[in-house]
Amino acid sequence: MKLLVDMNLSPDWVPLLVSHGWEACHWSTLGPGNAPDTVLMNWAREHQQVVLTQDLDFSQLLYTTQQSGPSVILLRMDNEFDPAARDHVCAAIALAETALATGALLTISGHRVRLRHLPISPSS
Repeated sequence: MKLLVDMNLSPDWVPLLVSHGWEACHWSTLGPGNAPDTVLMNWAREHQQVVLTQDLDFSQLLYTTQQSGPSVILLRMDNEFDPAARDHVCAAIALAETALATGALLTISGHRVRLRHLPISPSS
């Protein structure tokens, strides 16, 4: 699985994700830091990447566009640098990998994980 780390997360996520066996890159190495979310989403879709972000706009874009991709992993945590939180994120990604490959929104907050298959409908 290929992961695209959004600008609102530290580039330090890249080596951690790679150490778990995933391909990963940070948007800062690919495009302008001030690129609109739609640009990042389109790039991720075209390159079959899963977006890792803390930006709620990505889930809103998935809802309003009703698209089936790209998959998005939305982190809702207080401290992205906490080692236990990072372990929790990697474990959740590993468990959801099949769903993320086919189109999903994975929300990770504290010790909770929510998985929604794409497209997201009003009744989901």
